[in-house]
Amino acid sequence: MAHTPPRRAGAVAAGLGLVLLTGCGGASSAQTGAADSGDLKVGVLFPGSLSDDGFMESAYRGYQRAAREHRGKVAFSKVEQVQAADYEQALVRFATTSDLVVSLGGQTDADVRKVAARFPKVKFAEIGGPADARPTANLALYDPQQAQAAFLSGAAAALLSEKNTVGFVGGAELPAIVNAAKEFERGAEAADPEVKVLAPSYVGDFNDAAKAKQSALANYGAGADVLGQILNLGHKGVAQAAHSRGTTLIGGPIAHECGTDKAYAGYVETDIGAEIEYATDRLVKGTWTAEAVHFGLASDAPHNDLVLCGTADPAVTKQLDDLKAKLASGKITTR
Repeated sequence: MAHTPPRRAGAVAAGLGLVLLTGCGGASSAQTGAADSGDLKVGVLFPGSLSDDGFMESAYRGYQRAAREHRGKVAFSKVEQVQAADYEQALVRFATTSDLVVSLGGQTDADVRKVAARFPKVKFAEIGGPADARPTANLALYDPQQAQAAFLSGAAAALLSEKNTVGFVGGAELPAIVNAAKEFERGAEAADPEVKVLAPSYVGDFNDAAKAKQSALANYGAGADVLGQILNLGHKGVAQAAHSRGTTLIGGPIAHECGTDKAYAGYVETDIGAEIEYATDRLVKGTWTAEAVHFGLASDAPHNDLVLCGTADPAVTKQLDDLKAKLASGKITTR
């Protein structure tokens, strides 16, 4: 049963030779948990780069916090930049040595379900999978509310657009990303019913900045002047396109200080890593369950938010605050 959490304050896979990184510092090791003597073991699959300034890096920050918090109690291991063909193998390696296995991103959904079924005594958690998916006997699903963040991104884009045209660029045509594109459109239309929302673009790779730049240029060429996005390293390509066209994008999930890059009109903040902390805390306390948990605006930690840059229009700020309040209260729902 889905619920909202209680309020509270690199190694590359090379063929068959997957290398597991262990400990908070990430020292290389061939055995899970070798860098810590904790009784409990947690393995985390990061398909992308830990320095992508996006979904994976946000998750990794939580991984580091959890490792510090539970030092001596929990041994953490990770792999990063794993090819899709190697997801299953990486998950199996973790499952044979871990108490809890965490996978990041909806692109891992099919593999983590397959491996969880093979290891019924191991706990699994998937972060960022299909929002309407159901947990299994030993698989918890954590939804960082990318749909909610996309709704806010769409609303901000519509209110900031001078051409009354906005667009969305996603990393891959996965269920969660397709749904986020729909919510981006809903948010834009909620903020301005007259806005034109271009058909979403899917790059096919969350980390390909060159392809993301091409997609962004196509959107800007079609009349959009503000874009929303769910990309990892690829967002840098969108920013390059924005610089070349004098247009903007909405960044996230990691917000930066406004003004550091004028291509960013604002940021949606989503603390992906807090969900690794959530799972680990419950593992340590013995309260972990195979549940579906929806994080977002209604929770204190992690708390989604939207930061605008370069606008002092109180009407825009008020309208966005009103939409955030409606999302938090449930008057507006996303899925």
